[in-house]
Amino acid sequence: MSGGASPAPSSSPPRLGDEELADLERLVGQALRSADEEALPILGYGEISLVLAWPPAPSTGERRFACKRLPAFGTDALFERYRETLRDYIAALEATGMHVVPTELRGVELPGGAVAGYVVQPILPSEQLAPAVLAAAGQADAVALIEAVTSQTAATIGPHLGLDAQLSNWIWDGEALTYIDVSTPLIWDASGRCLLDLELIAQPFPPPLRWPLRRFLAPRILDGYRDLRGVFLDLCGNLLKARLDRRLPEFVAAANEHLAEPLTVAEVERYYRSDRRLWAALLWLRMLDRAWQRNVRRRAYPYLLPGRTER
Repeated sequence: MSGGASPAPSSSPPRLGDEELADLERLVGQALRSADEEALPILGYGEISLVLAWPPAPSTGERRFACKRLPAFGTDALFERYRETLRDYIAALEATGMHVVPTELRGVELPGGAVAGYVVQPILPSEQLAPAVLAAAGQADAVALIEAVTSQTAATIGPHLGLDAQLSNWIWDGEALTYIDVSTPLIWDASGRCLLDLELIAQPFPPPLRWPLRRFLAPRILDGYRDLRGVFLDLCGNLLKARLDRRLPEFVAAANEHLAEPLTVAEVERYYRSDRRLWAALLWLRMLDRAWQRNVRRRAYPYLLPGRTER
């Protein structure tokens, strides 16, 4: 997640009023029906969805929570299953010694029994996001952050627990890390079965693509997040997206301290070019489907798209 502000560490869970959340969902619904998302208070973009800042504080007008809207759950049972998976994932991360930003799953009932799910976290000024910290850091502070991220990542990844360790998913206060991106629970059971319902990933794509996505692409992508070398490759590749190229050799060196098969800068650059093409193609397919639904079928497109991101 990036932009505006970021979820913050806190000793107590975020509390967003039911009516405040319902107001946000009404705003989202209006944007989807009107095909005009300009009024949405967009905080940041991910590869699949986007994060909204809400609500304005009565006194200052500043938003207080980061609210990531998930694809709608068809039934309350599916929503509760996701809640359980999210809870188990956060608990597993914390069991490794990681500090996870306080996170709450909230739902708003939709017509027909569906549920709009929101992953809600508190907001902190964006300068504590790790990319912003690293961009401004001197050499000693940069080394401390790089070592903290690579060490925590190495301590977390395992056969049953994955992590999207890209730099934009961390907060750094100068001494300790906090992890913020938990909305895709990367957790597997003892038999190796992914506990995340892959329909959540496939649902926003055009119907002809959903089965191959669930069956082939999504499992391959998710499995990469429980392979330490693959996670470090993605982490280092995303430095290029964040325009932090000058720190790439240092990150590669720090990652290699934890790997039997070292990474190289050239390998990272090749990976980044391939990854950029993949996500650009997936976004293009979704944008094409949105245009088809809105302009040809004349009906509302039910998903928020992350928009084009600079890569």
